[in-house]
Formats: sequence, structure tokens, C-alpha cells
Amino acid sequence: MTLQTVIVDDEPLARDFLRMLLAEHKDIQLVAQCQNGQEALAYLQSKPVDLLFLDVQMPEMGGFEVIERIGLRSLPPTIFVTAYHEHAVHAFDVHAIDYLTKPVESERLATALERLRRKIAAETALLTQEQLTAVLNGLRAGQESKSYASRFFVKDGEKEILIASEKVDWIEAADYYCCLHVGARGYLLRESIADLSDRLDPRRFVRIHRSSIVNLDRIREIYRDGQSEGSVVLTTGATLRMSRSGRQKLMESGRQ
Repeated sequence: MTLQTVIVDDEPLARDFLRMLLAEHKDIQLVAQCQNGQEALAYLQSKPVDLLFLDVQMPEMGGFEVIERIGLRSLPPTIFVTAYHEHAVHAFDVHAIDYLTKPVESERLATALERLRRKIAAETALLTQEQLTAVLNGLRAGQESKSYASRFFVKDGEKEILIASEKVDWIEAADYYCCLHVGARGYLLRESIADLSDRLDPRRFVRIHRSSIVNLDRIREIYRDGQSEGSVVLTTGATLRMSRSGRQKLMESGRQ
């Protein structure tokens, strides 16, 4: 049996990486890649789908809204893709549906697909309304007790690499991207600085300016420029501007 499969994720690198991993499974036929919830809804309402990989957190319409709008009867067997670990993992384990955490690992994907194949064979792939509600509630609880990004998946020339968050010295806004500064290297990440700031642990990272986020462990010196702005000097020698609100956040971080 060939599974007509759709990937829904707003991150191109994440979609490409998952597509590459799925190519190793002969019974998976990727028929569409959707970059947001609206595209996913339109596709799911127009064509039959055997398997859906659905990102939990997307701008404007996340995975929750996609599920609620498509309705249980039209929902294909779904494997969620999430950056959250605690309550979300518990909800999936209890309620007979699988999940993958980013970045997706080949062995974990294989396990999820095998689990889903068994469910399809037993005709139990679809959730009951009660199960769906429990899963959504568990996911929302996971977002409320949010876990922070521990690593980033970025391109490095012709390959992709993982960078641990603690290795990042500072982050610079670059239009719709962010540049992760790691030593003398810079890596582009397709995410706005506002969204990325929300995913970072505030005990380690502080947004000191509208265009920069700094790793607190990399700050060597702090300078005040008048009553409002200032600058910070990092252990790498880099000097970053600091706004009034950024200085306030930095002061608050020192009290934690």
C-alpha cells in the first residue's frame, strides 16, 4: 500500500529535511508540501490524503486550528511535528497518535511510520472525538509550560548542521531571517527576530535591541550612553548597541 503523504510546515529547511528522510520509505509517496495552515486546509478539502505530517506551531494558523477546521471526519492519519516535549509527548503517548520533535531523527521517523502502518492495518488510525480533544488539550498545556529551543537546524554550504543554542554568541535581525553568530561564523535561520526571541530561554538570551539578541554568558562589559541607550562588548570582541528597553531587560535578567 502506498501512502499519499502531505507535509505541512512553514520552515522550508524542515520540509526539505523531512522529505529527504521520507524518500527512504518506499511506501510513502509525497504528493504535496504546504507552507501554512491555509494551504493545508485547501489541499485536504480537495484531495484524498493517507498521511499528514502537521507542524504544531505556524504563523496565523497553527496545527491546532487546521485540525479543528478540517473536522474529524476529514482528518487523515496524522503525525504531529512539534518543538515541545513535556505535556505534548505525554498526550501523544497516551492517546494512540504519534509525534516527531524537531529536528526529526531518521530512526524516530521510522518508528512513527511503523506504528502508523499497524494502526492503519487494524483500521484504528483515526481518533475519536474524545481522543482528539484530549490530544489538543495536552498540546496546549505543553505550549503553556513552554520548553525553549535547545538547538537550531541551519544550512552550512551544501550541508545542514545542528547548532546548540548555548554555542550562539548573539543573534542579528536580517529582514525575514536571523543570523546566528557563532564565533567567527554566521548562519542564516528563516525566522523573524521577534518569533525567535519568544522561543529562546530568557535566562540565557536577552533582546537588547530591536535588531539583536545576546547570549548573557558572552557579555564581557556593559557601557551606558546617557540615560537611555548603551552598548555591550562580548567575549568575542563584538560590540552591540543596546536600547533603553534592552538595558532594562538586561538589568532585570541580572536580578533573576
